[in-house]
Amino acid sequence: MTAAVATAVALTLGASACSSSDSGDGGSSKGGSSAKADAALTSVVNASTKKGGTENFEISDVPDSLDPGNTYYGWVQNFSRLYARSLTTFKPAAGKAGLEVVPDLAEGLGVPTDGAKTWTYKLRKGLKYDDGTPITSKDVKYAVERSNFAPEALSNGPTYFKAHLLGGDKYQGPYKDKSKDGIASIETPDDTTIVFKLKDAFADFDYLATFNQTAPVPQAKDTGASYVQHIVSSGPYKFQSYEEGKSATLVRNTNWDPATDPIRKALPDKVNIRFKVNQTTIDNNLMSDNITVDGAGTGVAPETQPKVLTNAKYKAQLDSSYAGATGYAGLNLHVKPFDNIDCRKAVQWGLDKASVQAAAGGDPKGDVATTLLPPTVNGYTKFDLYPSAGNKGDVAKAKDSLKACGKPNGFTTNLSARSDRPAEMAMATAIQASLKKIGITVNIKSYPSGKYFSNFAGVPSYVHEHDLGIIMTAWGADWPTGFGFLDQIINGSAIKPSGGNNVSELNDPAINKALNEGIANTDATARTKAWGEVDKLVMENASVVPLVYRKNLLMRPTSATNVTVTQAYLGMYDYLLMGSAK
Repeated sequence: MTAAVATAVALTLGASACSSSDSGDGGSSKGGSSAKADAALTSVVNASTKKGGTENFEISDVPDSLDPGNTYYGWVQNFSRLYARSLTTFKPAAGKAGLEVVPDLAEGLGVPTDGAKTWTYKLRKGLKYDDGTPITSKDVKYAVERSNFAPEALSNGPTYFKAHLLGGDKYQGPYKDKSKDGIASIETPDDTTIVFKLKDAFADFDYLATFNQTAPVPQAKDTGASYVQHIVSSGPYKFQSYEEGKSATLVRNTNWDPATDPIRKALPDKVNIRFKVNQTTIDNNLMSDNITVDGAGTGVAPETQPKVLTNAKYKAQLDSSYAGATGYAGLNLHVKPFDNIDCRKAVQWGLDKASVQAAAGGDPKGDVATTLLPPTVNGYTKFDLYPSAGNKGDVAKAKDSLKACGKPNGFTTNLSARSDRPAEMAMATAIQASLKKIGITVNIKSYPSGKYFSNFAGVPSYVHEHDLGIIMTAWGADWPTGFGFLDQIINGSAIKPSGGNNVSELNDPAINKALNEGIANTDATARTKAWGEVDKLVMENASVVPLVYRKNLLMRPTSATNVTVTQAYLGMYDYLLMGSAK
């Protein structure tokens, strides 16, 4: 986050973004903090080095999966680092330092050769699973194979490896591989070396290696979709219990050796997480200091917002963080009449984005968006192809577009949103009211967030069958570059039978080509420039309607220790650092 952005956020809350963080000495166990609002944006609040205590997480729905190879939710990527170590990860640190990629399982960053078409990593010595068996490079290879090439069992994760590995379009995955040799373009010449061979240059590969899809999985212990019931840990915590749809408890992994892990301090003795807790209940538990953190990391509900912003005590516990994310509506190209670009442009012109922003919670929850890339992502270019006074929409131009698409009197469509996310439901209602003014009738269909992509909005067959023309979603960068933000939501190669995030089903040859050429360019300046150009191509296609550049109005309870916001994980708190004084 730039100084200017941090200052702007601080002014929203009436406090300095550069507030001091430390409320206690390094070994303090008292909890509580004298830090001011937004202190965790740039520093570590309530710093402590004391071991012990129990962290308590709550989530408004269920995760897509806690299986590292079958998840795409940002909060799970963040949370799973407690029990799953990837080849690389983001440095647990305050401010800009938290965007630095550092080695995790690997002893160093990747070594590129062949013009960045080949990447080699060496694993650290002495790595073990929670059962004491050694972690090898073959386990990392297997983890990538199961997470990218077995959609029949694991459908939720990204598709980068499948799209970029040599032979990725032909390999059938470990559950169908008769030879059992795995994909030939991942080599493991010994137990500590892994080599990735790619179709084209991929300059961001160290970022890709941060994905928990590279967290090792022992093939002998893998049970496909049910592996989530007994995940084998490579991190400092292991599962003591897991109840599908209800809760999980993590305890210390006695076979984790801190000598092999310079980035994890592993202070808490236990970590509990409860699922399907009402969002306002979570907010109340934060205010009363009954839990450590809202695991979803998207901030308090709109109805809670006035309570915390007008109370001096609570206000000092808030961090208004830019999420590096854009909330947007995807217009599905295979649901009529959105197969017609002018019908899509009618929505672009007619939407009152100011009302949608207000419904989300106003300025503390985000700025009106005109581009898909948010300002905090490398490659952002400022432009607005569908401008209107006060961001309230242009009714005349919207009606011209309706005439051009053969629907002068408007049309009816369905809109999907996540039922347990109050802000998203409020935004959906605002869209409904806004589009009614130009003759478009919107019927809202709501679904639970835990299965939103795996069962509903991310399943093309379901979307087509139920005429989900408008799909509410939000997206943050997989890593903080334009490619890390854009690829999985606009590249045709990311469309899959379920668990997909390209909700518009955009498969434009010019856009696909621009993305692939951009990531293959080893000139950093030219690569950065390319992402803004790709963004413009998407907006010209009109299949994505940017709504808000999201902020998370996060709340830290007084007993939470080592609290800092990480931009690497969508502006939520860094769960690898956090602890509890309780």
